[in-house]
Amino acid sequence: MSGERGRIAVVTGAARGIGRAIADRLASAGATVVVADLDVASAEEAAKQLGGGAIGVGVDVADLESVQATVSRVCGEFGRIDVLVNNAGWDKAERFVESDPADWERIVRINLFGVLNTCKTVLPVMIEQGGGAVVNIASDAGRVGSSGEAVYSAAKGGIIAFTKTIARETARHQVTANAVCPGPTDTALFASIGGPGLRESLAKAIPLRRIGTPEDVAGAVAFLTSGEAGYITGQTLSVSGGLTMS
Repeated sequence: MSGERGRIAVVTGAARGIGRAIADRLASAGATVVVADLDVASAEEAAKQLGGGAIGVGVDVADLESVQATVSRVCGEFGRIDVLVNNAGWDKAERFVESDPADWERIVRINLFGVLNTCKTVLPVMIEQGGGAVVNIASDAGRVGSSGEAVYSAAKGGIIAFTKTIARETARHQVTANAVCPGPTDTALFASIGGPGLRESLAKAIPLRRIGTPEDVAGAVAFLTSGEAGYITGQTLSVSGGLTMS
């Protein structure tokens, strides 16, 4: 993998929230960031604010052809992809027995198939160039379950298992693959799931006594995509303030 500065990093769902914090952190480390998001206008605005040659591109990670077109554009413009961060995701909180199968498909297609689509398209690029780093944003829901998020938990659990497998398959090509599992994190998605009562109760349950921030997750991702983590692959890192331990 190339040096810390000058790397090309693709971050999905990077227009806001955790993805934006990751994009900021990687850019501050000298990477040229591709802000990939379904919301093209927001992606382009985020890239403008990042500077450093960042570009904003539209992509629907649930659509393989959309992913292929985006990766083709990135490779055409930069010639390589050193870092892939799969952050794009979506959830709808409700008890499983009350859930709509149409929502199951959307959750699985965005969260799980989104990762399959990007890895299917980007890993050959990394293999051909002789290295790269993939970080898939899973969730502690995929490690320990989460009430009201059954299908989301299943999809995120799938990401964890998938990450371990591609880590094994691509290690000989000097490609690393790791999963980061955020616990409760202060994002728009978290706000949509529960109100102040949930926030307060979770903060009391978390050993570090606060809800996580997008920047907390970004720090973990920045490490796992750096040269300092070049001998780490196939691992699952929980960023939960100690709420879950293993």
